[in-house]
Amino acid sequence: MRYASIPLNRNQHGWLSGQHYVTPHPTLSGDLTADWVVIGSGFAGVAFARRLAEINPQLNIVMIEADTAAESSSARNSGFVIGLPHNIGSSTAELKRANAYRTLLQEGVSQLEQLIKRHDIQCDWENAGKYHCQVEQGNEAILEEYASHLALMDEPYQILERDALYKKLGTHFYSKGIFTPNCVLVNPAQLISGLAHVLPENVRCFDNTPALGIRYGRQAEVITPYGTIKTAKVMLATNALSPEILPGINCQAAMATFASMTEPLSAGQMASLPAMQSWGLTPVNAIAGATFRFTADWRFLIRQHVIPALRGQVDEKQTHRVALRHQKFFKKVFPTLGEVKLARTWSGTIAVTRNGAPVWGQLNKFVYTAGGCNGAGVSKQTVAGSLLADRALNQDNGLIAAMESLGEANFLPPSPLLDLGIAGSLLKERFLGRKET
Repeated sequence: MRYASIPLNRNQHGWLSGQHYVTPHPTLSGDLTADWVVIGSGFAGVAFARRLAEINPQLNIVMIEADTAAESSSARNSGFVIGLPHNIGSSTAELKRANAYRTLLQEGVSQLEQLIKRHDIQCDWENAGKYHCQVEQGNEAILEEYASHLALMDEPYQILERDALYKKLGTHFYSKGIFTPNCVLVNPAQLISGLAHVLPENVRCFDNTPALGIRYGRQAEVITPYGTIKTAKVMLATNALSPEILPGINCQAAMATFASMTEPLSAGQMASLPAMQSWGLTPVNAIAGATFRFTADWRFLIRQHVIPALRGQVDEKQTHRVALRHQKFFKKVFPTLGEVKLARTWSGTIAVTRNGAPVWGQLNKFVYTAGGCNGAGVSKQTVAGSLLADRALNQDNGLIAAMESLGEANFLPPSPLLDLGIAGSLLKERFLGRKET
């Protein structure tokens, strides 16, 4: 059989310091049997395993992770728990789908909020809202369209010009922005690590145990370097890396995004800025522009630059080049803070589908999946995972129809056509958004 490549980021993220690390789960040692095997301990996998265990506490559930939850792609994101779709649309059909999407996202936010309160998960959860900003002055079509869609959905928002944004963000770099209050900011590594360590007792977790493949017979057999797990059912929570485990899922591609975290600002540096609360910002062009965070402990996060990562691997040279790019961009946005250095630069993998629809449901007799996050994964993948468990165990949940209304991901061609298509799309978006950098 063809063995899957193991995802590898040759860098460490900046969300966790030493005192925040949770002791990893043990590594698998020997063969096991289980009713369900969940591959991947990101937001979808953890939500799926939890919901399975809640529905039927008698199930024997095993969850395996190639690394640890604290180092997974879910831990490496920018920490936006979004309750509102990025793209809404103005037609009746688009608006209906956007409302269904909003309902799903808000259910994901609600599930997470309940869990952090129930288990006292410390993850800097903050209902801070989100700024959606443009750099180029005079080209306001995207923001105007976004504002009109928010109005159609009766979503509250506020338009801010450059000077008003400066008072909130501490920079004159952005010419205009829209603030929406329905967004939570978190430390994503603390959140997913905490969730993975408070699962019900009938979920056994094994870290540093990558899945190399699945063999089929009367049962499925999940192959790892350290043992084989025989199981009735499998849930793939590996997002776009799933084709490495189950060839034939030709509808999502793995992309690597990069983020950097600065050192904490000094009291003197903070005094040079307007009095700011923690904030989060997304750009009008998600490929060329930069996502920004200012955290409660006075650090800036920059997420900018996207590259193909079809086998989920990023090396040191790629990380170094992006670190130089991020440092230069930070000085451009905050010229008075030019002496502030980046403490760490890292990568994380997202899944992209051609039409923005998820990859969700049953793939064959044995395997289910929840993927195709398209870069908005915390709340979306949480609800996708929990609803998939409801569907797999035939639970009556009206939100399953809302999930299905998001459609199915379109077919993507194999490499090398896929590689060429991705490269062309990235070049186009970077050209269109060249004035946003």
